[in-house]
Amino acid sequence: MECTVRWHEGMSFVAETGSGHLVCMDGAPEAGGRNLAPRPMELLLAGTGGCTAFDVVLILRRGRHEVTGCELKLSAERAETDPKVFTRINMHFVVSGHNLKAEAVERAVKLSAEKYCSASIMLGKTAQITHSFEVIEA
Repeated sequence: MECTVRWHEGMSFVAETGSGHLVCMDGAPEAGGRNLAPRPMELLLAGTGGCTAFDVVLILRRGRHEVTGCELKLSAERAETDPKVFTRINMHFVVSGHNLKAEAVERAVKLSAEKYCSASIMLGKTAQITHSFEVIEA
């Protein structure tokens, strides 16, 4: 996997991923940014959410469960001193589907957290990660 990050101006950066996609990042105004794009740490949290949500949907689909929606709400706390790593992350999944069983969603969340989501497993080295979920009949 490769990525190139280029300084744009002020405290704005553009990343070009190995798959050829562009992602913009910017700093807070008090750090010299113009608040035009997400902060890098916000993208780290978002990427982790995307990684685990991808897993959950894929696991449920492979189990032939009729998933119609998946929303993941993340909240995180960071250390107060540098390097200000994530110390706590809560992931709350809202999964909708037809006749979707809570046990299946719980299993998918657990498999992602413990086996498949490299991003959340990596962040789990510094952060306490908690998971919760709810199932909504579609």
